[in-house]
Amino acid sequence: MKKVILFAFVFSLIGLSDLFAQRLVYTPQNPAFGGNTFNYQWLLSSAQAQDTFEDPASRDDRLGFGQDPLNDFSESLNRQILSRLSREIIDRQFGEESLESGSYNLGDYQIDISNSGSGLIVTIIDNVTGATSIIEVPFF
Repeated sequence: MKKVILFAFVFSLIGLSDLFAQRLVYTPQNPAFGGNTFNYQWLLSSAQAQDTFEDPASRDDRLGFGQDPLNDFSESLNRQILSRLSREIIDRQFGEESLESGSYNLGDYQIDISNSGSGLIVTIIDNVTGATSIIEVPFF
C-alpha cells in the first residue's frame, strides 16, 4: 500500500509540473531574419559602435590634398610636362618640323628622343623605380 501511495504522489507531482510548463518559441532579433523591425536602428548603432576599421580615403586632410601636398604638386607638374611633351611630339612628327634628338631630364624622369629609319623613338626612364617605357612613332 505504501508503494501505491508513493507512486500516486510522484505521479501527481509529475502531473502538476506540466501545469507550470510553457511552450518555448524562438523569435529572432534581427529584422533581416524575421525579427521586429524596430530593432533595426539599435542593431545598426551597436554594430557601428563596435566597428574599429577606418576608411583609408577619410584620412586625407581637410584641404583635399593627399598625404603630402608638395608630393602631389610634383606629380601634377610631371604629368603636365609629359602631356605637353607628347603634344609636341605628335605636332612635330606629323607636321612640317621634326623633333630634335636628345636627352631631357624632367624631375624623376629622363626622356631620350632619337630618330630611326622607321620613325621617332622616345624612351622614358623613371629614375625612382627604374621602369622604362619605349614608344615608337612611325613616319607618315
